[in-house]
Amino acid sequence: MQTNFTLAQLADPPTARSEQILRKCVHCGFCTATCPTFVLLGDERDSPRGRIYLIKAMLEGNRAPTEPEVRHVDRCLSCLSCMTTCPSGVNYMHLVDHGRHHIEQTYRRSLPDRLMRRLLGLLMPRPRLFRSAIVLGWLAKPLAALLPSRSRDPGGATFLRRLKAMIEAIPSSVPRPSPVDRPQTFAAIGPRRKRVALMPGCGQQVLAPEVNEATVRLLTRHGVEVVNVAGSGCCGSSVQHIGDNGQALALAKRNIDAWLAAEVDAVVINASGCGTTVKDYGHMLADDPQWQDKAARVSRLARDVSELMAEIGLADVTPRPLTVAYHSACSMQHGQKVVEQPKTLLREAGFAVKDVPEGHLCCGWAGTYQVLQPELSRRLRDRKVANIESVRPDVIASGNFGCVGNIAQGTAIPVVHTVELLDWATGGPKPAALP
Repeated sequence: MQTNFTLAQLADPPTARSEQILRKCVHCGFCTATCPTFVLLGDERDSPRGRIYLIKAMLEGNRAPTEPEVRHVDRCLSCLSCMTTCPSGVNYMHLVDHGRHHIEQTYRRSLPDRLMRRLLGLLMPRPRLFRSAIVLGWLAKPLAALLPSRSRDPGGATFLRRLKAMIEAIPSSVPRPSPVDRPQTFAAIGPRRKRVALMPGCGQQVLAPEVNEATVRLLTRHGVEVVNVAGSGCCGSSVQHIGDNGQALALAKRNIDAWLAAEVDAVVINASGCGTTVKDYGHMLADDPQWQDKAARVSRLARDVSELMAEIGLADVTPRPLTVAYHSACSMQHGQKVVEQPKTLLREAGFAVKDVPEGHLCCGWAGTYQVLQPELSRRLRDRKVANIESVRPDVIASGNFGCVGNIAQGTAIPVVHTVELLDWATGGPKPAALP
């Protein structure tokens, strides 16, 4: 792709990197076949190739985007399926993040849109505040029935529809805070093989604390000392994806300082969306001389829990005669390129593992997407559930708590985190979601 940036524009490092990304695109269109929003809507502007042109135009023109440009960029899930498909190695993730930041810096959103995004940016990275908001949200549950269920635009997202989606997403009950989410050290059982930091996360602490608990049990049982490091927390992805780069970088820096001070062999992450972001810290802080080296070190330390367990190997397995449909979260298969390790571990744990048709397509979770784009999110979830149910599994497993919760809303089949099954097969308790 030819570009027309001025020398002055290219003096800005993020713009220079985006220009190099744009130049790699050869307009082949392979990405359109695997893009969830293009598959649903059939609009070129809702494909990666189309969004690349939109972002190119706003960056080259150094101008505020138009409302249609913003709408089509907003519909991107950041599932990164296009990056798996692209034969030219276009780093769409970095380009769309730059495009979103440019939008937030130059475009004046409507007041309801600004309020919704600020609310999400305030709540998502802060577990205590998020938990309190859920409790208050229970009072608003009766209001959901009074709000519109559908938008006239099949890809639309009105404020009232977003508000309804937010209220509907509030669970009927929230688990109590888990003791494992407090800063502390969990000793390895037997000889210590590794010392790792466990990323405590943010939303997962509130909605699925059993995942961190299962991770601690699994790792310590296999000779790994696990540290929940004081000062670590949200990875920053939830706010980065709505264009709030400042808050995302502040959260990244806090984690980097905490983990490097702990002197660990790895930073273990059990929410794949967070893993994609932490592994990208080196890029996020590449232009900051004070942080670039430290950020790159943490990116090299980052491991999904399935990657670490694949290195260590499972021990003392009690096979479980269940058929598992493995849903590979987009951030796992496309963002981190961790594809075979979770399935191999599940098979070694005695489960029969089945792949899911259209496994490359997103389930519609995508962090804040289910609130900001509720119509598209619901349609993608329903499509995913239909594909999963077609293989008739006993249980569904995924390496991302958001996918687990989202898919569970559309099916009666139990849905659990992969680490819960591995923990159960090696001596841990049976996952609560299983009958």
